[in-house]
Amino acid sequence: MKKSLLALAVLGAFAGAAQAQSSVTIYGIVDTGLVYTSKAVNTSTLGTGSKFGVNSGVIQGSRIGFKGVEDLGGGLSAVFQLETGFNNDNGALNGQDPGATNLFRRKSVVGLSGGFGSVLVGRQTDFADTISAYTSVNDFGGVTGAVGHNLNRLEGTRTNNSISYTTNSLSGFTGNLIYGFGETAGKTSAGQSFGIGGKYDNGPLGLGINYYQSKQGSTPSDTSLLSTATAAQAGNSAYKGLNVVASYQFGPARVYGNYSRVKQDLNTTTPTGVNAKTLSAANKADIYEIGTAYSLNPSLKLLGAVTHTRADFNSSNKGKLTQISLGTDYWLSKRTDLYAFVANIRATDMTNPGVFGDATGTAATTALPAIGNGTDSQTAVAVGIRHKF
Repeated sequence: MKKSLLALAVLGAFAGAAQAQSSVTIYGIVDTGLVYTSKAVNTSTLGTGSKFGVNSGVIQGSRIGFKGVEDLGGGLSAVFQLETGFNNDNGALNGQDPGATNLFRRKSVVGLSGGFGSVLVGRQTDFADTISAYTSVNDFGGVTGAVGHNLNRLEGTRTNNSISYTTNSLSGFTGNLIYGFGETAGKTSAGQSFGIGGKYDNGPLGLGINYYQSKQGSTPSDTSLLSTATAAQAGNSAYKGLNVVASYQFGPARVYGNYSRVKQDLNTTTPTGVNAKTLSAANKADIYEIGTAYSLNPSLKLLGAVTHTRADFNSSNKGKLTQISLGTDYWLSKRTDLYAFVANIRATDMTNPGVFGDATGTAATTALPAIGNGTDSQTAVAVGIRHKF
């Protein structure tokens, strides 16, 4: 009798293993638009003029990815996600880091998920990327990146060598912790980063908050830190960012507002002249935004947002960026949409980065003419198509 029960137990274990489910999904986005920009820099003539072109990733970066899940039993699953970006206007890999050749630069994680939540290890974004769904990033994507969202991480900045924990939804609340290893021998703090965030969803209301801090190192885990630290700087706080976001659905209209405070403590040099006062060189930046998305019908949305950034260059110098963005998004199906955007970005007493990174007259080099004396205004128009698969 005991032998029979043992045999049944062994057979049951094998049956359970055979029934374990696993799946792999291939997915992606191809986003391309025809773009016009005024006052774009011509790096050959060191002047500015109108520019026409084809841009990849106007709203969302074009990408292809693989994600999978294996049921390990007992409510536990193994998960992975690999995602790479590409420029579909020329077919090249799109690398976020200067000179990057890493294949899965958008995401490369593996981990476990279950009733406790999920733990992921690898290259990944912090929770600012998740709560960006309550901001203009959800509708305009990269159109509002240069005015401030590239700096406050809402556009999705990656953390290398990181481990994250995300809870399951608890009565509408989801929490997240992330830690990036600096991987510097003898000095744990050099290059490390960490963040904490949460969001709350309750019907039409969405709230989110996130804090992220990173420290300088020779190979910082925070991919937004591009410079190499000196021996004195290694381990010092280089970036501190706080995001507070809110969104509410009033019938057909989603109304949202958000605020970010960014401090870059290692930017201690006061920029000389308007040309040197770029947003990335700011010691402190406050980013404010309000916007709306109004659904005329299930397929057509009208979009509007105002994003304003105040940059502080070591207190003695200040600058401002203001962008007004308008657009429309028409869904031909659940996977394919047509969009049209117009945006105007104006700089006061600092470099204008340009809506799509085509810096205006006072931006790219000190040799450029000081058009507008630091009060440049640039307008960009984009019409395109996005397909998700």
